[in-house]
Amino acid sequence: MATNDDWVRFVALPVAAIAVAGNVQAAQYLTISQAQKLMFGKRANFERNDLKFSEAAQSAIYKASGVKVERKKQPLWEVMEGDKLVGYFIIDEVYGKHEYITYAVALEADGRVRQIEVLVYRESYGYEIRNPAWRAQFIGKKFGDPVTLDNDIKNISGATMSCRHVAEGVKRLLATYDYALQAR
Repeated sequence: MATNDDWVRFVALPVAAIAVAGNVQAAQYLTISQAQKLMFGKRANFERNDLKFSEAAQSAIYKASGVKVERKKQPLWEVMEGDKLVGYFIIDEVYGKHEYITYAVALEADGRVRQIEVLVYRESYGYEIRNPAWRAQFIGKKFGDPVTLDNDIKNISGATMSCRHVAEGVKRLLATYDYALQAR
């Protein structure tokens, strides 16, 4: 079962550590709760049900996506409206160029990307990935779609590593849906 410490690890501690370091500009744009309401509305209920990955699961997701699974646990909420599952809310982190980017992905119940939001951006440049038009490129993507920078996802000059790594993260999450959530 997840604890409140998980929330701190993904949002509060990284921002506090960067504030002390002083060399990198960090910005928290949304809290988890704000992102949930933005992505699914106020009527949705969120049930935390983190995914835990065995080595076999990590290997299968890597094989399906081509992107390494770095963590053994993926923060995930099942999104309900009444007694109906309407989607999944996932918190993920990827490296930009030097620092982590914390972002949220909303998936429809069928595994298609509904929305992406950047929660915390810690780099001093490349923040343009917050641009709604750039993030909109992911909407409707599902497992099996390319989700590849310079193929179906356009690059942003000056934010190449952030663009590439967020695209890879989304591709990994879509493979995670296919592996761990589709059969639920």
